[in-house]
Amino acid sequence: MNGTTALDGVLHRAYAVRAGPVHGSEADGEIRVDFADPAEWAAFRAAVAVESLPGFDCMCGGDVRFEMLDRRGERLAVVFLHHGETLRWEQWDGDAVLRDGRLLLDWLAGHGMTGPLREFEADRQRAAERSEEERGWLAAMPAGLEESADRILALSRTGGRPSPELLSELTDRLRSAFPDPVQRVLALLDWYGSGSGRCSGYPVHEGVPGELLGSVAIADLLAALADPRAGERHDSGAVRHLVGWKTRPDQKRDVAGLPEPLRARLLALARRSGDTDKRGRAERWLAPSRA
Repeated sequence: MNGTTALDGVLHRAYAVRAGPVHGSEADGEIRVDFADPAEWAAFRAAVAVESLPGFDCMCGGDVRFEMLDRRGERLAVVFLHHGETLRWEQWDGDAVLRDGRLLLDWLAGHGMTGPLREFEADRQRAAERSEEERGWLAAMPAGLEESADRILALSRTGGRPSPELLSELTDRLRSAFPDPVQRVLALLDWYGSGSGRCSGYPVHEGVPGELLGSVAIADLLAALADPRAGERHDSGAVRHLVGWKTRPDQKRDVAGLPEPLRARLLALARRSGDTDKRGRAERWLAPSRA
């Protein structure tokens, strides 16, 4: 019994459904809805309607547990909601994609279990923000590297660092596109100053320009930051690079040798950023010594 309508057959024998959080941590607690009202049964049936069975399994245990109960309160089936999009049932070969996952989340919220809908909407918002950051990061990618964009973005899916071969290839392309070292460093700083802008907890692909900056001579980095073309996003890239974790072979010496006006400029930018992690790092690396 693994068709998309199999669960519907169980529902025709159900007299109630009991739902609760899988991990027992949701403040909403458990709910029970009886199907004495035909409209209530029809609403739940529509909410758990399945569109397809693509054959994949989510790696997590699910967010909400639904128990279909018969007239005596015995369980007919137990299914698990995953991320507001799929259902898992032992009778299926893989997780089922809901026809309208939002409908089931709204059904839960309408019966007092609002947490799953709130979390779903928060996840959607975070995903939209990540997409916007990625678009900005891609738009700032230096000319000549576009052919490598997919390979670089794939690093965030695999979790791996860029290979020496990829970094060497990108370096060669940058040198070809920007023969002038100052212009080349400006392009990298602008790129590194885009995207999330975070110094930690950022997508893996955003670290690529930082890796490339790590092999740039400090003299070239300083020359680029002193160039009239250097703007706030270049400074943002410099802050991210100079106060990050082990970003340069001689990071401590390089930061200690920054001209005081530049140090103050970068510190002021970090303080204005609203990023507490970045500000804390900048205070440790760039603030004047109190000794």
